[in-house]
Amino acid sequence: MIKTHDHEVYLDEDNPSQKTKYLLTHPKTIVNKINSPDIKMNYGVNPYQGCEHGCVYCYARNTHPYWGYSAGLEFESVIMVKASAPALLAKKLSSKSWKGDPIMFSGNTDCYQPIERKYKLTRQMLELCLTHKNPVGIITKNSLLLRDLDIIEEMNQDQLVMVSVSLNTLDDAFRQKLEPRASSVKTRLLLIEKLCEAGIPVNVMFSPVIPGLNDHEVFSFIKTIADLGASSAKYIMVRLNADVKTIFEDWLAKTFPNKKKKVMNLIAAAHGGKHSDSRFKTRMSGEGKYVESINQQFHIAMKKYMHDRQMPELNQSLFRRYKGGQLDLF
Repeated sequence: MIKTHDHEVYLDEDNPSQKTKYLLTHPKTIVNKINSPDIKMNYGVNPYQGCEHGCVYCYARNTHPYWGYSAGLEFESVIMVKASAPALLAKKLSSKSWKGDPIMFSGNTDCYQPIERKYKLTRQMLELCLTHKNPVGIITKNSLLLRDLDIIEEMNQDQLVMVSVSLNTLDDAFRQKLEPRASSVKTRLLLIEKLCEAGIPVNVMFSPVIPGLNDHEVFSFIKTIADLGASSAKYIMVRLNADVKTIFEDWLAKTFPNKKKKVMNLIAAAHGGKHSDSRFKTRMSGEGKYVESINQQFHIAMKKYMHDRQMPELNQSLFRRYKGGQLDLF
């Protein structure tokens, strides 16, 4: 829970025309339990609330109203910086109850969004996980991750890290409309390439699949990331829960007015006739004939280009607890 606020205002480095307000917050906890059969890891950390990337489809938009801000522009321009995150993680990793379970970085909002350049909360938390030999999974669409390649490479020596890069198109003109303040397609492909060259296990998320807009890219997408050396690929179907539906529909009307009806109908067809879906095991994958066709394309593409690849398991056997500067081997 957030106790206090201070704030600073900066111009966003990638889009100087949009002012972003950063609220320095002090939560009581930073490691959250994930109670979902759809997510492999049971714990997650999110050092920032709100996200500057401005992805129009983002499900995390629905969390911003809880703090009194809109799911629309304020989600992108009022960012809560959890300043105490590294100290809270250090406390958690040193507690007797913690057993070294893998921790997912991001999952709600991107831990490498632009403000990370200034505060380095993600880097500090990765350093702690390296010290404690606690395995992590990182999800991002920002090439800022390469700043921390030194830590990630060291963690990888003990099989303590895997990275998922989110990318949903090879067309940067479309990306600019969909994700106006995120890293370009070229930059993200370079991120994938650099990580693979360094021997880091990389999963690429074709996320989200948006019917009628990017679903035609499945084969070219899989071939491209396979050529770069990615270890695996997965996809997630777009879903429009709560405020995201209004925001997405408005974006469609302005950006692709001639496709709006078709796109919305196909999204509904992928979720049992509704645009939203909160059901475990179907909300991310979708269902129905349209989804079956995407599944088939994805399966064929994976078999052709990535059939012999898989992500390694994270090593949970090396976790060590430090307390008061002393090593505790249980």
